[in-house]
Amino acid sequence: MKHRFLLLSSIGILLGSCIVEIQKENSSTQPVKNTKKIELDIKEANRLMELPLGCIQNPLPYKSGLVVAKESDLAMPVDHHPAFYGCFDWHSAVHGHWSLVYLLKNFPDLAKKEEAIQMLDENLTAQNIEKEVAYFSLNPESKSFERLYGWAWLLKLQEELFTWDNPLAQKWYNNLKPLTAYISKAYIEYLPKLVYPIRVGTHTNTAFGISFAYDYAQTVGNKTLADAIKKAAIRFYSTDKDCPITWEPSGHDFLSPCLQEIDIMRKVLSEEEFKKWSKAFLPALFNQNLSLSPGQVKDRSDGHLVHLDGVNFSRAWCLYPLKDNNNAYNLANEHLDYSLSKITDGDYAGQHWLGSFALYAFKTKIEAQQ
Repeated sequence: MKHRFLLLSSIGILLGSCIVEIQKENSSTQPVKNTKKIELDIKEANRLMELPLGCIQNPLPYKSGLVVAKESDLAMPVDHHPAFYGCFDWHSAVHGHWSLVYLLKNFPDLAKKEEAIQMLDENLTAQNIEKEVAYFSLNPESKSFERLYGWAWLLKLQEELFTWDNPLAQKWYNNLKPLTAYISKAYIEYLPKLVYPIRVGTHTNTAFGISFAYDYAQTVGNKTLADAIKKAAIRFYSTDKDCPITWEPSGHDFLSPCLQEIDIMRKVLSEEEFKKWSKAFLPALFNQNLSLSPGQVKDRSDGHLVHLDGVNFSRAWCLYPLKDNNNAYNLANEHLDYSLSKITDGDYAGQHWLGSFALYAFKTKIEAQQ
């Protein structure tokens, strides 16, 4: 009887172990469902608005991209960039302005609405933009200033103004026209010279740089620019296959090279062409069991390490538009949720730019739900 009891006990333990292992295996292959409600409501809008308000007229610290060719080139940032001198660097200042425009456009009852309008009106004057245009002719090296990252954000700002039926917005849009015209022409001249795309996870990523510009060109009806970008995108990416997304992210990434490429090709290809191309380019994305963990940040006072909060937001804005892929939507929610609560209680290293990334992720989420 004793031996029989021991035998039955052993069988029970073995069966229990098998069941635990099966449960573990099943749970590891199921996509994580994020059921938490993540919304851009007035409370969240007011919270995120504090970030650009705290930096677009804050001149220091500032990281200049200036190449000094002569002694007279040396000046304070505000002297070269009277519109976009805050937020630590030019591109962050530009998308800080985009953030304020986007929030004012969509939330007319913001707590600091008047303060935001005043800042935009002071910065986006015709005289200030004239000086911004002149900077690109300061010396031969300045022609490539902020290419393509800052250029892309400038066109995104102009696109937001173009689509806002508001007298002030139209005034700012008209004031910006000389700069956006210069940048649009610079895109058209530069892209045919770029033999290979740049596939990094930081500022110089080509896919990101042309994706926002393509949005702008389509919205304002600049066919020459749109055609130049579409031609470049197809030349760069149409034969790409098996992007190694499991290698991402790198330690300082704020963009996903694989997903940024998905984003631009989604825009320039037809729906059927994109389905065929994307399944060859990133087959893992169509696996409903795909697990893609958010980037982990260990020190938000480190200006490079905090980039990984950015990669979470930019991954989200690339994943949300994939409407037929439920797992992609869930992954986007996980990434947005992971970093969203952390960006206003961190450090200026992240606060000067992450608000814009969070807002753009929200923008694509809202559009995907429509």
